[in-house]
Amino acid sequence: MNEQLLPAFSRLFEVVHELREKCPWDKEQTRESLRHLTIEEVYELSDSILDDDWDEMKVELGDILLHVLFYSRIGEEENKFSTEEMITTLTEKLIRRHPHIYGDVQADSTDKVLRNWEEIKMAEKKNQKKKRVLDGVPNSMPSLIKALRIQEKVRNVGFDWDNPQDVWLKVQEELGEFKEEAEKGAAKEKLEDEFGDILFSLVNYARFIGINPDDALNRTNHKFKKRFEFIEEAIEKEGKNLKDLNLKEMDVYWEQAKKNAR
Repeated sequence: MNEQLLPAFSRLFEVVHELREKCPWDKEQTRESLRHLTIEEVYELSDSILDDDWDEMKVELGDILLHVLFYSRIGEEENKFSTEEMITTLTEKLIRRHPHIYGDVQADSTDKVLRNWEEIKMAEKKNQKKKRVLDGVPNSMPSLIKALRIQEKVRNVGFDWDNPQDVWLKVQEELGEFKEEAEKGAAKEKLEDEFGDILFSLVNYARFIGINPDDALNRTNHKFKKRFEFIEEAIEKEGKNLKDLNLKEMDVYWEQAKKNAR
């Protein structure tokens, strides 16, 4: 272990305890009040990863580590668990779920590792409240990522399509059903159901061909944002106002933005 790591961690641990005891804001925090802040920190880390910003990533990882220690401190105060217990539990779980590293199980592919992980996890949960395959997927997870995780979870227990061609046929089937309902003037709830089926099947196809749908949509969002900012800047340089242009006029700038990106 790096000789500087343990002292650095110990000092951080001490600072968290001091803040909890002496800082008015820190003293008031509960796991409920911190929850939305933790979610925000995770999204900030995600942004730094997408921006390929290693310096910012270092900062955001530190913020998340602070939250981990803060929650464990609250756990200690409420006599629920200690930081040592939290770390030991994680270490034991990692060893237990990697029998191909710490045992005599053979796993020569990522798929085999993931299947082993799910089988071991299900065995661990057998006598606990959470014992179903999809119980580990958080309800508050963003829908697109949740769809992907649901599909990955059921795949790991053998519930999956055989080939991408069949998945694509399912996408086309769902598109047809949505179009049919839309043309009939179906109720909003029905259209949402059918549109959700399209998205779910598209996520499935993306997973099958090795694309992370959330990453793909993030790239498109980023691309659109950059192109629209180009339009705004170009119009401002010409002394015009965006609201004064019609769609056809704006489309000319859009094509310029596409060429500029290339």
